[in-house]
Amino acid sequence: AMATAAMRKQFQAARTEFKELSIQELKDYEALFIKYDTGKDGFLDQMELKYMMEKLGHPQTHLGLKAMIKEVDEDLDSMISYKEFLLIFRYAKTGQLKCEGLKAIAASVNVDEVGVGGAKNFFETKAKAIADNPAERDRAYHEQRKAEVQQKAANKAAFKQRAALFQ
Repeated sequence: AMATAAMRKQFQAARTEFKELSIQELKDYEALFIKYDTGKDGFLDQMELKYMMEKLGHPQTHLGLKAMIKEVDEDLDSMISYKEFLLIFRYAKTGQLKCEGLKAIAASVNVDEVGVGGAKNFFETKAKAIADNPAERDRAYHEQRKAEVQQKAANKAAFKQRAALFQ
């Protein structure tokens, strides 16, 4: 399914706003959103959400769907915009989700990418960023050197204290 121009604009805005989500995660969430936004209006309404939950194997009651929407519906239009959709994943990471339905959506996206792998990938990405960026590399080097100098000074002081005991 292709994103409309308006949706692509929303995706770009979200990439700027949701810094804690990797590009890979965002791409997965974009694809999921497009798949279930069958009306192609840039929102998941209650019917689309109902269908999505059935497809994910977590069918919801009318009240369940209402509660799911209410939990992330910042502008109170009774629909889930793409930005509000991303709040599901943001809140999942911070442990703030209340609705079981929303937890099911968060869990439906490839767990390797989001779960334990997420932290590992974060550090790998950071290490790679340092390796690719001379300024970062220099900063890391200087921090390392500073730590070594401080450690030497601490060792020297400790040695002096011990030596003083034998004076």
